[in-house]
Amino acid sequence: MTQLSNSGARLIDPILTAVAQGFRQAEYVGKFLFPRVPVIARGGKIVTFGKEDFMLYNTGRAPGQNTKRVQFGYSGSPFFLESHSLEGTAPIETIQEAQAVPGIDVARLAIYKTQGIIATRLEVAQAATARTAATYAAANKTALTGTAQWSDATTGVSDPLAVVEAAKEAVRKKIGKRANTGVIGAAGLAALKLHPKVVDRMKYTGRDIATTDILASLFGLENLYVGDAVQSDDNGVFSDVWGKDMILAYTATGTMLEMGAPSYGYTYQLQNYPVVEEPYYDRNTKTWIFPVTDEVLPVIAGPDAGYLIQNCVA
Repeated sequence: MTQLSNSGARLIDPILTAVAQGFRQAEYVGKFLFPRVPVIARGGKIVTFGKEDFMLYNTGRAPGQNTKRVQFGYSGSPFFLESHSLEGTAPIETIQEAQAVPGIDVARLAIYKTQGIIATRLEVAQAATARTAATYAAANKTALTGTAQWSDATTGVSDPLAVVEAAKEAVRKKIGKRANTGVIGAAGLAALKLHPKVVDRMKYTGRDIATTDILASLFGLENLYVGDAVQSDDNGVFSDVWGKDMILAYTATGTMLEMGAPSYGYTYQLQNYPVVEEPYYDRNTKTWIFPVTDEVLPVIAGPDAGYLIQNCVA
């Protein structure tokens, strides 16, 4: 991206408020599949609880006999946080020139833009982790093709309600709990809003538009989130971060005690991160530097608690 020029800093264009705001991303949704877990070390074990709750134990006890005991714990593969750091820059000339523009704070803009890049990278990492088919067992994934895709509304074969119900049942059979959270790409949501089987079910809701809340209710999910975030390659070509997929998961978003249930995933993040480090001045380039650093890693702790639906739409 080219450096903001002095003339650009002076520019006042009431039409282009994006000069001050930049491209604002939609709300990130990866955090709903991978709730944040602050850690105090950059490495450790992924918290993976066992399935003791589903085991049948001999709990019977005769008078005077010892009471049987069970022991619980957790285990998991090791994790090592990834360090990501970026420095925003603001030349002193640009800062001075921008003072003539009401509402423009170049220093704050540099920090905001840098933070945005770091946050977008995490969303991309969370989406890539969730959308990796090799992570899931055969019973916990499906890839839709042809007339089964939700963008095909003419043959009557496509049935998103049945696909999601089958996914929830697959999760229940593995962990004893149905998926409670769904994340779907923007293209998938657009197809659902117009799908005849969804529209037919809508008539019982008294609503005309299939909102995410209504779709969540139709699917029997506590929450449904839309991955509206986009990313750009070096040529400026944009693509959806969450693609054409849908991920269903049982996710415990509360305390570690709730994580005793076989939750889908977490975002391990070093405590108090990301951080905006103290700015410093580079005399050689006469530029203020604003470093932003994050120490973080999204992980799937319980793949049995998730289900991947690939290629919801063509």
